[in-house]
Amino acid sequence: MTTLALLTVFLPLLGFVVGALTSSFWSQLITSSLMGIATLCAIILFASLGLREETLSLSLFPWIHVEFLEVNWGLQLDSLSLVMISVVTLISFLVHVYSVGYMKGDPGITRFMAYLSLFTFFMLSLVTAPNFLQLFFGWEGVGLCSYLLIGYWYDRENANAASIKAFLVNRVGDIGFVLGILTLFCLFGTLDFSGIFGLVEEHQNDTFLFLSHPCHGLTLACLLLFIGAMGKSAQIGLHTWLPDAMEGPTPVSALIHAATMVTAGVFLVVRISPLLEYAPFAREVITCVGAFTALMAATIACVQNDIKRIIAYSTCSQLGYMFMAAGLSAYGASLFHLTTHAFFKALLFLGAGSVIHAMSDEHNIQKMGGIWRYIPLTYAFMWVGSLALAGIPFFAGFYSKDIILNVSWASPLPVAGIAFICGTSAALLTAFYSWRLLLLTFHGTPKANDAVMGHIHEAPLLMLIPLMVLGVGSVISGYALYSLFVGEGTSFWKEAIFVLPEDTIIPAAHHVSLWIKGLPVLVSLLGIGGAYWLYMVTNNWPEKLSTLFRPLYIFLSQKWYFDELYAYLIVKPSLKFGKVLWEEGDQTIIDGFGPNRLSTFSLSISKLMSRLQTGYIYHYVFAMVFGLVVMVGWYFCQPSLLLQELGLLGK
Repeated sequence: MTTLALLTVFLPLLGFVVGALTSSFWSQLITSSLMGIATLCAIILFASLGLREETLSLSLFPWIHVEFLEVNWGLQLDSLSLVMISVVTLISFLVHVYSVGYMKGDPGITRFMAYLSLFTFFMLSLVTAPNFLQLFFGWEGVGLCSYLLIGYWYDRENANAASIKAFLVNRVGDIGFVLGILTLFCLFGTLDFSGIFGLVEEHQNDTFLFLSHPCHGLTLACLLLFIGAMGKSAQIGLHTWLPDAMEGPTPVSALIHAATMVTAGVFLVVRISPLLEYAPFAREVITCVGAFTALMAATIACVQNDIKRIIAYSTCSQLGYMFMAAGLSAYGASLFHLTTHAFFKALLFLGAGSVIHAMSDEHNIQKMGGIWRYIPLTYAFMWVGSLALAGIPFFAGFYSKDIILNVSWASPLPVAGIAFICGTSAALLTAFYSWRLLLLTFHGTPKANDAVMGHIHEAPLLMLIPLMVLGVGSVISGYALYSLFVGEGTSFWKEAIFVLPEDTIIPAAHHVSLWIKGLPVLVSLLGIGGAYWLYMVTNNWPEKLSTLFRPLYIFLSQKWYFDELYAYLIVKPSLKFGKVLWEEGDQTIIDGFGPNRLSTFSLSISKLMSRLQTGYIYHYVFAMVFGLVVMVGWYFCQPSLLLQELGLLGK
């Protein structure tokens, strides 16, 4: 098992090193092959350890050993990390294979494949970390790789801006993450999960002085860590980087925004469940943020026209569901939705990539239409992904979203009602924007020009094989994993997830009223019906509604004005302040009195001295005689020297 664990984590790193040093063909072959072997090892580990409810902890080597801090580099393989490494490696392997076909002919394919493997290594380091410092290493690593991958096409201005935006917004969240880690170290004196979680009950009432105010220590630590999770998982307020990240290649969108980087925040919240159970206020905050994010992102997705941005806002919304479940102590339900979401969201992103590939790099769904006959396989896979996303019975999303909404109804937490209303409303909107995308993209009258329509073709086999695997997962993963993850009496999670004995929320969710269980399906069907009626039966109604509710439409199309608000409050004042520092501080003061003043003075002196170099001998003789007279005069003008020469003063 030790060998399998090491191969799972470090083969992607080997793929990065070797792949970056080889030609494009060998880079694709090596990185994909090593990723496939890592995936196989992860599945074997899950079957050997996870299904047998066993754990494995490895301490590989000492990392930081100082007087007050000891941190070892190791691997922690429990049910939580085993689920994550299985999902991460499988999705990454499929994205590697898909990229071989999608990026064909790109001059930087070697660099791209190496980045994918490096990203996977950092993500695996994150989810297998036995302490907060190693987790932070992986956390920052995936942030770095996301910057490199989003800005992969560095010759495009929008891609550069998007990569910088993603990097900076995540740094804002990471400030909270670092402060949370420091708070835990001050409270517990260690950064190891085992050490901290074993002392939680003993320190549950500790206070911490923060900004000169006493705070409940665990609540403060959890809220600070959650700020980091908000940035990484694009929750409301720190979500603005996610849609812009669509400037990267489509395989990047599937890898980063389906099952890996954006789910790191969810993983962190579930990992600290022993802390959250003793910090009920922090759980209420997490629930509200998740619920509002689910609703906010769903409303924006309803009016977007970029096919990838619609799916990106959908990701943001579904992440809100995961946080909502974690805040209600339904950590198993959160991980269940994370797993099923990985399949159908990766399927939708890669399917969108196939559409873009067929439509000669067109992203606007308003310029598509009537193409389902040309790419029937992609069309079928997009149907499967949309059915799973909308939560239609017997597809993966139905099982995971249903249990989350049932939990929000059954939970005694005061904010559970808000979560239920927001979650149900988001389910309605999810079905609506999913079918809006399907209908405008594949049905109706073709809106592309003849040149584009003449080149529409199905994706190559290397792009279709990952879609097939993900399509199967989008159908069967919900039913296959339901009993294991959230079934009554399941002991799968064991010590990986801690829930107080009185917080038996998932068993209670299985016994809610029948109408509560059927409500998510009902609202999803209403959303599908509404989209069909608006875009297939009465084609002019969308335009009429956008005119009738113009302020609301503009508000949603401008993405709730978050970007404009940040530009007004932060970006413009920062640029103005920077301009003042540059013009007045740097140019006027520092350069003016420093290098520029010295260089000007030196230049003036040199010009003056150069005027003495006339080239006439008599000028030089005169200067020599004059200098000699001055020197002798200076010597004899000093009284002490004069008296010494006359013998009147002792030497």
